[in-house]
Amino acid sequence: MHPVVRWFHQLGSPPYFERFAARWTPIAYLLGLLAMAYGIYGALFVVPADYQQGDSFRILYIHVPSAWMSMAVFALMAIYAAIALVWRIKLCEILAMACAPAGAAFTLITLATGSIWGKPMWGTWWDWDPRLTTELILLFLYLGVIGLYNAIDDRRAAARAAGLLAIVGVVLLPVIHYSVTWWNSLHQGQTISLFGKSHMDPSMLPPLWAMVVGTHLWFVGSLLARARADNLRRESGKDWVVRLAESRA
Repeated sequence: MHPVVRWFHQLGSPPYFERFAARWTPIAYLLGLLAMAYGIYGALFVVPADYQQGDSFRILYIHVPSAWMSMAVFALMAIYAAIALVWRIKLCEILAMACAPAGAAFTLITLATGSIWGKPMWGTWWDWDPRLTTELILLFLYLGVIGLYNAIDDRRAAARAAGLLAIVGVVLLPVIHYSVTWWNSLHQGQTISLFGKSHMDPSMLPPLWAMVVGTHLWFVGSLLARARADNLRRESGKDWVVRLAESRA
């Protein structure tokens, strides 16, 4: 068996995942904090004020990474849910449901920072702009997944039902992404691109990429921590969990 394939098979084992998550969770959190600390410092003290928006544009360094993560996490949740539904892999059910709280938090941060940024730019805290409205719907989808998962006692049945909602809801992501193109929108168009040309001064980009990397690493830590806790709850009573508890007593 190919080493990569064998590693994925091993990762699906609850005891192996426990050891993997216990090892990498604190590392992901630490690296994420360091990257975000560098990004925040650069955003506040290194990057010059924008020539049009002044210092208010600095909220971009939280708003943009959070907005990207709000959609990326939902897509990842749907992928895990689809794998779980097709191949009945329990770990993928756990990972899919562990994505939802972190994704909802990123979406809430996106909406809050967008409103704070919108007040000086648009003169209002909220407008039923296509981008804002679709992002709000995304938050409701996250809350729906979380609520459905917690409403059913059978954990595997709950994960399948909530996962199906995530798979259906993924159709909203391209609508969010292209909303500023398809409709007349107050929200500014795309100014930052991962692969194309960004319409920002190059001096403003390093702190932003640091924040992007930091939020990804922080999410990995959160995902592993939540999945680890759910994995232990589901496996409670198994011999390996009992031995683990005894070794830490």
